[in-house]
Amino acid sequence: MGKMWSGRFSESASSLLDRFNASLNFDKKLYEYDIKGSLAHAKMLHTQGILNDQEYQDIVRGMEQVLREIESGDFVFDISDEDIHMAIEKRLTEIIGDAGKKLHTARSRNDQVALDFRLYVQAHNEIIRRLLLELIGTIVDVAEKNRETMLPGMTHLQHAQPINFGYHMMAYASMLKRDYERFESSFRRNNLSPIGCAALAGTPHPIDRKMTAKELGFDAPTLNCLDTVSDRDFALEMLFNIATMMMHISRLSEELILWSSSEFGFVTLSDAYSTGSSIMPQKKNPDVPELLRGKTGRTYGNLVALLTVMKGLPLAYNKDMQEDKEGTFDSVETAEISLTILKEVIATMTINREKMEEACKIGHLSATDLADYLVEKCGIPFREAHFITGRAVALAEQKGVDLSELGYEDLHQIDERIGPDVTEYLSIRHSMNARRSEGGTSTETTKAQIETMQQWLKKQKEE
Repeated sequence: MGKMWSGRFSESASSLLDRFNASLNFDKKLYEYDIKGSLAHAKMLHTQGILNDQEYQDIVRGMEQVLREIESGDFVFDISDEDIHMAIEKRLTEIIGDAGKKLHTARSRNDQVALDFRLYVQAHNEIIRRLLLELIGTIVDVAEKNRETMLPGMTHLQHAQPINFGYHMMAYASMLKRDYERFESSFRRNNLSPIGCAALAGTPHPIDRKMTAKELGFDAPTLNCLDTVSDRDFALEMLFNIATMMMHISRLSEELILWSSSEFGFVTLSDAYSTGSSIMPQKKNPDVPELLRGKTGRTYGNLVALLTVMKGLPLAYNKDMQEDKEGTFDSVETAEISLTILKEVIATMTINREKMEEACKIGHLSATDLADYLVEKCGIPFREAHFITGRAVALAEQKGVDLSELGYEDLHQIDERIGPDVTEYLSIRHSMNARRSEGGTSTETTKAQIETMQQWLKKQKEE
């Protein structure tokens, strides 16, 4: 059997063209979506009287056999079939005869591939959102258990102000929540059916695009067929959403790498998610967060690659668009395993609370609190308070202690307006809990953030 499109040609395609032109090696991943779309299309053709009862029944029976053959490994993928659409249609026709040739009525490979690919993206959008909810839930669980675990908050990777570890983890939960909302928004915006657009201009056959849209779980058909067959915005959004999510994962991974080092010692990663050295038997390497950090780069590359493919294309479909799938498949698979393994890494790591609290006594983290005390209690202008606090820090440095460890007498010598109640303000825990403004790091405001996130998680899981 020759190629489906070979009627106009007098020469057979070269084997080199088959190798260069074919997408079957990678787009066979779409087989279940191709079959699902074909069955919905056949049902619509039957309802519209374009297929008779027997033809429709034969197509359903034949497609069920094709599906079984693919899933059992008995299906023969031949590169000369070019793509998954032709491979399935050829096998269907071998099984049921001429009825298989009628399935392509009122559609083109242009809208067929747009449908298959969109179904894939939408399905994996839902999977990624579910995995995001699981990861956020795990992070929130860790945060809830560590609302009173002290941690040095940093800017410029320098100790800045005391916070709690739960608060720090809630920052990442907030990032990932935004990621979830981006995927959710993309799903709604792109939940439109391309099938029935045919090559670019629709079809003269009396089809019902609303019926196929409903059958396939879409909200409605797309508006304009010319745009539809040349649109890959849904894939670009998926790639952007994944790249942004992976950037957040990479930032968290970087902190896990730092925190698990000997220099920090804030966390200990589980042996189940660590590796060793081939030459240094004492080593325990944070390979999972390092790989997560590294895999972020490939998701960026996949996004830029598809943007570049699409940037100069005229309407409508162009063969360049065959390059849309491999990068998307790669980013989707990277995202899904990354979310899954990061959840396990966080769930199984040990929090070294004592090390975190010890680190809070390095860097004079309560310096801002002394300045605030001078302003609030002593009526000193902030700029003067800033200078006095600097002198107090210098004295602590001379004594080889943290600012929080200076006594009242030391501070009173620096400025007589300082009272004995100053030591309470210099307490690191007091400093952390003093930041009670909404979104702040106190134990109570952290608790409020956790409760808000838990309510949001519950709502998402119920919907």
